[in-house]
Amino acid sequence: MKDYRSVADAVAEEIRAGRLKAGERLPAQREFARKYGIANSTATRVYQELARRGFTVGHVGRGTFVCDAPGPAAAAPALSEPADSRIDLELNYPVVPEQAGLLAAGLGRLLLPDRLEPVLRPVGAAGTPAARDAAADLLARGGWRPDPARILFAGSGRQAISAVVAALTRPGARLGVEELTYPVLKAIATRLGVTLVPLAMDADGLIPEAVEEAHRAGPLHAVYVQPVLHNPLSLTMSAGRLDRLADVLLTCGIHAIEDAVWAFLRDDLPPLASRAPERTVLVDSLSKRLSPGLSLGFAVAPAAMSAGVAAALRSGGWTPMRFPLEAMAQWQADGAVETLVRAKQRQAVERQEIAERHLGDFVTRSAPGSYYRWWELPRPWRADTFVAAAARHGIAVTPAAAFSVGRSHRGPHAIRLGLASPGAETLSRALATLGDLARSAPDDLAQD
Repeated sequence: MKDYRSVADAVAEEIRAGRLKAGERLPAQREFARKYGIANSTATRVYQELARRGFTVGHVGRGTFVCDAPGPAAAAPALSEPADSRIDLELNYPVVPEQAGLLAAGLGRLLLPDRLEPVLRPVGAAGTPAARDAAADLLARGGWRPDPARILFAGSGRQAISAVVAALTRPGARLGVEELTYPVLKAIATRLGVTLVPLAMDADGLIPEAVEEAHRAGPLHAVYVQPVLHNPLSLTMSAGRLDRLADVLLTCGIHAIEDAVWAFLRDDLPPLASRAPERTVLVDSLSKRLSPGLSLGFAVAPAAMSAGVAAALRSGGWTPMRFPLEAMAQWQADGAVETLVRAKQRQAVERQEIAERHLGDFVTRSAPGSYYRWWELPRPWRADTFVAAAARHGIAVTPAAAFSVGRSHRGPHAIRLGLASPGAETLSRALATLGDLARSAPDDLAQD
């Protein structure tokens, strides 16, 4: 029986050799399965693997196409499901030993009969006054605390982003994004018919002048930005850079979507929303702070935009249940959130130390308090071949193509490592394996 990765390798080689050209449509999966003598389910996995490596992009109702074609950026696959590899360095959900006990204590109080019935009632995007106050305390950082009246709730952080993009744009709109951006945002833009405009970055993050230049070329409806611990580069914008970006937003009349999902790891820094509150919608979530299974999103919207974001949440079916709002308020009140945030801040530093031990002689980029590491692979490795080779060793990593926006859909020959999900010992073994792999030659692998 053919392994789906070997079939994906063969198709990838066809694309690299130019025998399958950019923009060319691949056959339907059933036809593909007959051509290669594989099961339909295997063909499905082949197509998923090709998309994950950045070689193809799927369009609902149209089919799967070879990407790297000139024109509007195609969305890379959103990393939304756990990988089937033994060690997952794709998804990035921090877990610390004290997590379960702290969260269980708060939940236990909600399960008392006199409290359970009220928390099971429906609630809208505005939540309750108590939940908004608790959320304002939870989101506060660097001396900034959002106005509780401006806080809206979503079922998850991704739903909050989707609602804000929908509220700020329309089909055909231009949304500025960092040239390497969150893969899920790419998928959201494709679904909403929004064109992503890549904006240049430097060592300080998004370049404000790039926003101005893009806006002059064709009006931007909004800009999506990750100012703190950018995913995947772990860059954090300086105060001066944030001030300059705020000036550009105000001068050009552009709204910003500030993704603050990792900002809890640097909670000493005030957000962009503190500098341009009337032009910024801040989005955040609980899942990284607390636990992967706790799905609750936040959107802090200016008064003039609050109704539009709330309407988008309702129309998308993205409003939350009341139970997670009550749980969040309980955990915030009893100190569980603060305890877990501090523990994860320490853990992130420890994970980076592990990565430095194993990968310190390679060209990598990160920050001491980040759960990500960006690895520019040594020659002659390409991102797609390294991802495939790592998978054969039971390790899932993410190619640069998943984050790239613009004409070069595959991006640089780099990968992103998520350091949060495995245990420390498992992570150390995986990084040691990847380091050994990178020191070998791709051709050596083919002879094994």
